[in-house]
Amino acid sequence: MAGQLRVIVYPPSPTGGRRVRVDGEILGLAHNLSDIAEFLRRAGLDIDAAELPHSPLIDWRGSGPQYWRPEPDS
Repeated sequence: MAGQLRVIVYPPSPTGGRRVRVDGEILGLAHNLSDIAEFLRRAGLDIDAAELPHSPLIDWRGSGPQYWRPEPDS
C-alpha cells in the first residue's frame, strides 16, 4: 500500500455505536475501542485498542473516543 489508511470514526448513532470508515469503505458499527481495533486488523492495520484514542491515523468526528452512546435529548 502506497500511503496510510484514512480512518474516520463518526459521531454516535441515534441507537448507539459509531460508524467506522477506512479509505471510503464502511467497515461496521463499533461499540467500543476493541471493535475498532478488530475492524482495522481485518483491513490490514494492526493497532492495539489502547493506542486508538491518540492515534494520528484516526479522525474522531463529533466527539472523542470516550463517547459511544447517543447524546441525550434536552
